[in-house]
Amino acid sequence: MVSDETMMFQFGKDENKAEKVILSACNAMKEKGYNSVNQLVGYLLSGDPSYITSHKDARINIRTLDRDMLLEELVRFYLENHK
Repeated sequence: MVSDETMMFQFGKDENKAEKVILSACNAMKEKGYNSVNQLVGYLLSGDPSYITSHKDARINIRTLDRDMLLEELVRFYLENHK
């Protein structure tokens, strides 16, 4: 059965953790000479952690959060800063 009602989708209080993980991973990728935007998009689309460097445990840290949570943080940040 299909509902016409809009569902609410919320993650709760982990947004700060997602922000820290994203920034940390991007900084580690930049240090290694990677384009952090391209690498992060590759990871988010494919789920393949090899897009994220292991430098500074970025790969381990980014895998502690669901990709959905990371995407939610990116969309939230974009919308709050581009009104």
